[in-house]
Parts: sequence; structure tokens; C-alpha cells
Amino acid sequence: MQNDADNYGYIMSSILSSVTNLIVHTISTLGYPGVGLLMAIQTVAIPVPSEVIIPFAGFLVSVGRFNIFIIAIVGAIGSCVGASAAYYIGFKGGRPLIERYGKYVFISHRDLNFTEKFFAQFGFMAVFIGQLLPIVRSFIGFFAGVAEENFKKFIASVFTGSFLWCLLLGFIGMKLGQHWTDLHTKFQKFDGVVAVLILLAAAYWIYRHIKHHIPSKEKK
Repeated sequence: MQNDADNYGYIMSSILSSVTNLIVHTISTLGYPGVGLLMAIQTVAIPVPSEVIIPFAGFLVSVGRFNIFIIAIVGAIGSCVGASAAYYIGFKGGRPLIERYGKYVFISHRDLNFTEKFFAQFGFMAVFIGQLLPIVRSFIGFFAGVAEENFKKFIASVFTGSFLWCLLLGFIGMKLGQHWTDLHTKFQKFDGVVAVLILLAAAYWIYRHIKHHIPSKEKK
């Protein structure tokens, strides 16, 4: 068991190291467009960690290469581009796909209606908060599209939330300077908490659907 845990830790460390090197190389080579590109990628269901992208850019602020407000603006614009793509996918193909295959992953028509009502009532705040949460920010655009959330309101909330997120991470990275990598180490625990909460929510979702499905069979 200990060997398995050690191997898993080594693999995850290697992956994180490779991703970090890719991020550093991209931003070092492309500058601000690199920041925007990476932030766009990580909002299209590709969880490239913004806790690495923006703190490194913040470090470059500390050495005089970048401006922190431009980082926040470029990061927010990149997030809007990626989130728009995710939204479009969800808007055009998400609902038909879920209606056809959703039953295989415990998603019913009633769940789609609930999602629509949720975004109609809490859409701006849900997307805004989603931009501040690891993992969630990579997928919320798709579900906003499925729910047919008002696009202008959606983009406004993405830009606002992402701008503040990038400004905060950039400022921390600037203050940490060459120790900017320490931030992601600390955020890994928070990422783990978010992942556990998502898994618990998924487990409850499956349990709720099975619970409602069994009685319907017994009645037959």
C-alpha cells in the first residue's frame, strides 16, 4: 500500500512539474498573450491550474516585465474566450446530448429544468463564484450554456470574477517573488477539498436518483 501511495505521489508530482514547465515556457515566450491563451484553455474543461499561470505572471511583475493590472485584464479576457467556447458547446449540443444519454449518468429531464431555473435565479452569482473555485471554473461555462443562461450576463460575470481572481493571484505571486511556486503547494490542499466536495455531491446525486428509481420499479 505504501509503495502504491509513493508511486501515485511520484506520478502526480511529475505531471505537475511538466504542466508547470509548460506554463512557464509559454508565458516566458509569448508574454501577455501566453497568459491569455493559458487562461482560455483552462476554462474549456481543461483544468490547467490558474494557481500556477497567474502567480508566475505575478512573479514577472516583481522583476519588472509585466504589469499586474494588464495581467488581470488579459487573464479575464482569456477566461471569457474559453468560457464562451464552453458555453457555445453546452448551448448548441449539451442539452440534446444530455437528453439522449443523460440517463446513463443519472441526469433526467427534471434535472435539466432545475439547472435552468437555478441559473435563471442565481446565474450571475453562480458563475462569478465559479471563477474563484479551482475545477469548477473549468466546467461552469458548459453548464451555463446547457441552461441557456443569458450570454451577456454570463460573460459579464466571467470577466468580473476572473479579473478579481487574476488580480489576487497576481498580487500574491508578485509579493512571493521567486517563491511564487509556494502558492500552488498551498492551493493543492484547497483543490483537494473542492474535489472531495464535488465527489460527495456526485455520490449524493447518484444515490438520490437510485432511491427514486427503485420504488418506481417496485410499483410495476
